[in-house]
Amino acid sequence: MGVTMHDVAQLAGVSQRTVSNVVNGYRHVRPETRARVQDAISRLRYRPNISAQNLRRGRTGLLALALPEITAPYFAELADQLQRYAEECGVTLLMDQTGGDRDRELLVLEGYRSSLIDGLILSPLALHPQDLGRSGLDIPIVLLGERIDDSTFLHVSIDNVTAAQTATDHLLRGGRRRIAVIGAPEAGGQATPGPSLRRYQGYCAALGRAGVALDDRLVVRTLTWTRPFGYEATMKLLDLAEPPDAIFCFNDTLAVGALKALSDRRIRVPEDVAVLGWDDIAEASFTTPTLTTIAPDKAQIVRSALDLLLATIEGRPTDIGADRPGFELVVRQST
Repeated sequence: MGVTMHDVAQLAGVSQRTVSNVVNGYRHVRPETRARVQDAISRLRYRPNISAQNLRRGRTGLLALALPEITAPYFAELADQLQRYAEECGVTLLMDQTGGDRDRELLVLEGYRSSLIDGLILSPLALHPQDLGRSGLDIPIVLLGERIDDSTFLHVSIDNVTAAQTATDHLLRGGRRRIAVIGAPEAGGQATPGPSLRRYQGYCAALGRAGVALDDRLVVRTLTWTRPFGYEATMKLLDLAEPPDAIFCFNDTLAVGALKALSDRRIRVPEDVAVLGWDDIAEASFTTPTLTTIAPDKAQIVRSALDLLLATIEGRPTDIGADRPGFELVVRQST
């Protein structure tokens, strides 16, 4: 027979209720008592029955994470950190991939019910606020990013406008004046604010403050943020009569493609063209040259999203609206 809570209580010289309070993280336990119980748990190698605890609370102990593309480096790194933090918090994280498709994002909302999971973390690309309102979702939800800018939902995102201004200002301070962007929203394609539009707004604002006229020929508009597209877009930019002296890519995978194109054309980086990315994926430290990038505080994004979700599940007060983790401009060889 396995070790029970009764065994732990006997060894620690406390009641089973006190052991339960320590296991469940209740604050109102004396430090010396908590230490004694934790020592008994360690010595006996006691493992709480999480399933039974969740049943008593009316919960499953399962959370869902739905991302557009799990294989994309940024989302892969974010999912890995979320899974690790969920384990620390004693919950299990189920993952789903939507492809950024509206029907699949709706299916996520309609397919999950409180009988299966306790809450959902969703990074939407195609949904609108009214979709969430009509979904009949009866579980807590936290949104990642600024695609749905609605104060009635909890969402976690860095300030994309300010971060893009910071990135563009860095290039301007380096003497660059023909700064191209790859990843701007397609004309009329994003009525709802999202990362692409926010970053483009920040870029335009920085140019305006510096007195640099916006040249639409340097703006590459797309919803596809991949290495091949970064490569193709850069080749087209280099064929302009007046090519750019800097390229601001709206994610690092676009920037990796841009670096390859510049290398194939034997154009020096950063001497001839500076390159700046976004996300600070692991690959950014290993490109040639290494990539300057905007680094969202992924650890803070993960903790904010999961802490908000768990607090809502447990009925603890939260501030409805946006939570703003920080970001950093990581300067490397490419600028």
